[in-house]
Amino acid sequence: MKSLNATVDILKTPLVIKISAFTVIAFAFFYLGKHWSDGYQQLIFFSTTRQTPPFVSLSPNHNKQFNITAIIVQNDTVAAPVKNLTLPLSAASTVPPPAPRFFGLLDENGTMRNDFEIGDFDQEFVENWGNDSEVQSGNGGSQESPRFQVKRYGLCPTTMKEYIPCMDNVEAIKKLKSTEKGERFERHCPKEGKGLSCLVPPPKGYRPPIPWPRSRDEVWYTNVPHTRLVEDKGGQNWIFREKDKFKFPGGGTQFIHGANEYLDHISKMIPDIAFGHHTRVVLDVGCGVASFGAYLLSRNVITMSIAPKDVHENQIQFALERGVPAMVAAFATHRLLYPSQAFDLIHCSRCRINWTRDDGILLLEVNRMLRAGRYFAWAAQPVYKHEEVLEEQWEEMLNLTNRLCWELVKKEGYVAIWQKPYNNSCYLSREAGTTPPLCDPDDDPDNVWYAELKTCISRLPENGEGANLKSWPARLQTPPDRFQSIKIDSYISRNELFKAETKYWSEIIASYVRALHWKKMSMRNVMDMRAGFGGFAAALLEQNFDSWVLNVVPVSGPNTLPVIYDRGLLGVMHDWCEPFDTYPRTYNFLHAAGLFSVERKRCNMSTIMLEMDRMLRPGGHVYIRDTLDVMDEVEAIAQAMGWHASLRDTAEGPHASYRILTCEKHLLRG
Repeated sequence: MKSLNATVDILKTPLVIKISAFTVIAFAFFYLGKHWSDGYQQLIFFSTTRQTPPFVSLSPNHNKQFNITAIIVQNDTVAAPVKNLTLPLSAASTVPPPAPRFFGLLDENGTMRNDFEIGDFDQEFVENWGNDSEVQSGNGGSQESPRFQVKRYGLCPTTMKEYIPCMDNVEAIKKLKSTEKGERFERHCPKEGKGLSCLVPPPKGYRPPIPWPRSRDEVWYTNVPHTRLVEDKGGQNWIFREKDKFKFPGGGTQFIHGANEYLDHISKMIPDIAFGHHTRVVLDVGCGVASFGAYLLSRNVITMSIAPKDVHENQIQFALERGVPAMVAAFATHRLLYPSQAFDLIHCSRCRINWTRDDGILLLEVNRMLRAGRYFAWAAQPVYKHEEVLEEQWEEMLNLTNRLCWELVKKEGYVAIWQKPYNNSCYLSREAGTTPPLCDPDDDPDNVWYAELKTCISRLPENGEGANLKSWPARLQTPPDRFQSIKIDSYISRNELFKAETKYWSEIIASYVRALHWKKMSMRNVMDMRAGFGGFAAALLEQNFDSWVLNVVPVSGPNTLPVIYDRGLLGVMHDWCEPFDTYPRTYNFLHAAGLFSVERKRCNMSTIMLEMDRMLRPGGHVYIRDTLDVMDEVEAIAQAMGWHASLRDTAEGPHASYRILTCEKHLLRG
């Protein structure tokens, strides 16, 4: 009896009761599920085992028909027609999968097509922008009320769609005392208070630029709607129009059969030129549409293509639209904005410059910028034509280059190539009174901002700085000798400072690629607005970006341009309190690290940002990395210009003194 009572007590325990209840419920669900399954059509399914090949299993309801309308809840919507799910076995096993769909960018193999077309801007990137005075605010990322407010900027008149402030200052140009030496093609910036105060609009029908490398060969007509070059140079294989595009066959006045053939010819003339190894940085004077520089890119050579804004005023605009480095610049009365010993090769093909005028003052400027021991190539009629006037010009050129101690190393066909000496020994051994003389020892050949040309020969450093460089690409990561002469305060060795900056930007760009997906952005034409030693540009090369970078060195800081060129990069001197010498909408990406916290002591930040907007393409991006105390004003100005701005923490975290403002420019329409 005690045993029976014990058994009853156990059965009354909560655990046993729960187990029993669970078992009853499980059996009930199994029964109901089987009952429902027997009355409902099942789907065909596939089974796979490792021992046998895949086979098709059939539902027990195969070939049965059911009317299920009775169990569907009726509502006010129109029911979709019920489709018979029953398939014969043969049909189920032979129906092919749907063919993949491709949407213009990919071919049937799933790879990028070369012939896809870029359409108009997506509507999300287009904004109607009235010229009202709505106030935009910035608070530097804090949760407090806005500390800075800016009225929204209006659109400029459509007549200003290609406005270059320092080149289109008609009022200042009219006041020039003389224009015979090309003064009107130099910088004449608006006076303070008369600068840009509106947003330069794009031309009607502006479209996203064709991406590189296709842009080397074609651009949209609506983006640069000018046919003057087609009319003047169409027969020289420069450019022609085909429907809604301009096409660039790769020719030039002196190389109508194409730039590649011309470059091969130069390489055979002087094997030491060695494009992509000994020759990395080139200056092309009077560049046309920059086909010479465009085709050098495939040989690991980066070329600064320059031309004035003259009768063929849009040639530099075409070059930049193609994705080729270029600037508006002229040989006139002032030094160009590049350092001494910058270029491994300087090229002039029918550049329409009288090199021997005024005691050779223009060729002396070439001599200043040409690296010691490197080459000047001249392709022009005096080289090969035997007309009296042209022969006299050739003799004048020979006489001048002899006095400059240049050696004529080769004259073949329509090209002549000279080599600059490695040191000053030839200059010092000339006869007394030979002109032009050497410049004074205290003359700084790297002083270029509004510096007038001089009729003297720039001295070469006695220690050989600038001439002793490694070949490309080793020179990119090697601290150059000229780094030791840069006027900077350094508490560690110069070489360690160089390596530290290189590592700093290498790590930052790598993080941008990972976290901010930089590889998905269009970054063909890039400008670093405060370049330092060129570490940002070097990091982009390290990450294999298909882009080129113009490294801008502000006049407010140390002149690091010689280091940038010795590394094999492009750069230019500039004062950001003034406009830059480029056309509107010529850069995809602008980078400004520590720029505003320095320049706000000298000029209005809105002046700089309006110029940034002028240079930036619709759809382009801006990254501003700076201190917290400038971010509220910068953010407010960015919003007042219609940029879509977002403030981010740096890798140091939310308590760091720096922030990153990422901006995207949309297409604004009046």
